[in-house]
Parts: sequence; structure tokens; C-alpha cells
Amino acid sequence: MATGVFDILHPGHLHYLSEARKLGDELVVVVARDSTARRLKREPVVPEESRRQMVEGLKPVDRAVLGTTGDMYETVVSVKPDVIALGFDQKWDPEVIRSECAKRGVHVKVVRLSGVPERLHSTNQIVERIMVMRGRAKAAKEMAARANPDASSKPVSET
Repeated sequence: MATGVFDILHPGHLHYLSEARKLGDELVVVVARDSTARRLKREPVVPEESRRQMVEGLKPVDRAVLGTTGDMYETVVSVKPDVIALGFDQKWDPEVIRSECAKRGVHVKVVRLSGVPERLHSTNQIVERIMVMRGRAKAAKEMAARANPDASSKPVSET
């Protein structure tokens, strides 16, 4: 089992899910609900059902389900995984997860996976890059408009 928000899919997600898939015979991915994403991270860009469908369409994933809005361990009890794979940047304590699962009758191995050495391995990094790139494009448009006021009504490419 793997879990996450998976808001804007990127190479870090694919690495995480590919590595998680190697840990067992089947990979079930729990996609965080919009309310959970808001509470733990930020407002998601992509709605929860769309995120679930996109994750389920990835080659390493056998099945993707939406998480619960209450006790996060409800899904673990329902799926009964042998292994829970944590991403390198997920804040959860593996021992706490193992202990909480055991209290609920699910004896599970919890594995922390490594990250990827790529620069754009997180949604936040991608969003920042887009903002920088769009900021540069906007600044270029403004500079071009100041340099040639007659051309300001013509569209400028943002490539």
C-alpha cells in the first residue's frame, strides 16, 4: 500500500509508486480526499476523483482508492496490506503507523522509500517553477509593451 495526495503527478510520484510496487504482489494506492489534502498540505488543484483515476492509470498501480475523511487507519483495516510504503518526504513515523495498525489487528511492515535525485520531484517545486516561468513571461510582456506601446494589443508568445 502507498498513500498520498498526488495532486500534480510528477516523476517523484512515479518513482515512489514503482518502488512501492516492488515490495509486494499488488499495489493499492490510497489517494487523499480533498478535505485531507487541505488539512495536511494545501488546497488541491485537481479534484480527488480525478486524482484517483490518474493514479489508477499508472502502470505500477493495481488499484487506487480514495481515503477516508475520518480515521486514516480505516482504509488500512479494509485493505489489510502486508506492507505500507512511505515516501521519503512523508511526515509519518513508521513505528507509530506499525503500532497503530497492530492495535487494529493489521500486522504490517512499514518501509520508508528513498527520493529521486531529480530537481522537480515535488508538487511544490513544480508549482514554484510554473510561477517563476509565468512571472518571467508576464515581465517580458510588460517590458515589450513599454518598449512598443502600439504592439501592446498584440499577443506575445509565452514560450
